[in-house]
Amino acid sequence: MSAQWADRLGLSTDVVVGIGAFDAHMGAVGGQVEPYYLSKVMGTSTCDMLVVPTEELGDKLVRGICGQVPGSVIPAMIGLEAGQSAFGDIYAWFKNLLAWPLQFVEDADQRKSIESRIIKELSEAAAKLPLHEDDELAVDWLNGRRTPDASQLLKGAIKGLNLGSDAPAIFKALVEASCFGARAIVDRFIEEGVPVKGLIGVGGVAKKSPYIMQVMADIMNMPIKIHKSEQTCATGAAMFAATAAGIYENVEQAMDAMGQGFDVEYHPIPEHVAYYAKRMEQYKAFGKFIEETI
Repeated sequence: MSAQWADRLGLSTDVVVGIGAFDAHMGAVGGQVEPYYLSKVMGTSTCDMLVVPTEELGDKLVRGICGQVPGSVIPAMIGLEAGQSAFGDIYAWFKNLLAWPLQFVEDADQRKSIESRIIKELSEAAAKLPLHEDDELAVDWLNGRRTPDASQLLKGAIKGLNLGSDAPAIFKALVEASCFGARAIVDRFIEEGVPVKGLIGVGGVAKKSPYIMQVMADIMNMPIKIHKSEQTCATGAAMFAATAAGIYENVEQAMDAMGQGFDVEYHPIPEHVAYYAKRMEQYKAFGKFIEETI
């Protein structure tokens, strides 16, 4: 710390000051990111981060992602960043749509009680639905598309609606769409020669939504482990601070010593994987149609 600031704050000039970083990057570190494991910060939108040893990636540039920066996320590695413009926001939009009549309920406590149960009840009902290839199908670009190949002009859509399409069926389609969008990101990394060995989930949706995380595992056809910490960004900042202060030699040591580990892991259900593989092709064809007609 400079003498001027040390004097103003009443601190010693021996105090080490670390530089700032993106919240999601610190969240990935707090969530114990590791090479080739996609760390997915899942909230209103998503930020997906993959770290790769510099010498292994070489001069390869991954097409259509948000960023590729040496030393981002973890020093001495290449940070690759992608994400979805809307994730939890999609579910919140649908909840608000269904909750519109509640404005006429005069009892505020009753209104809040019903609102708070909507997503939980939808998730439980959607999880019980049979899986058919001609089910309602959605595309998740309600707030544009961030990755792969950013285009904020794109819009979301739902097809296959009929008079039997109830709220759980439409919610199921929206959940699947958000997970198909996540799968498209993983597919892009793999197509560009960067393997994805597994998934790490952090953030509010990852912690609170077992149904969505199970669909994610089924569509990705790979496990997703959910980090214990509910404050991975703060934990990551503490890990960086401990490294800057010299308590640990590098960020990896800080993650090993200070990380809280994982409390849940979702594995793909084999009979669901085949269903979602076919639905993924439908999602891509529907998305292509939307792109060609806007």
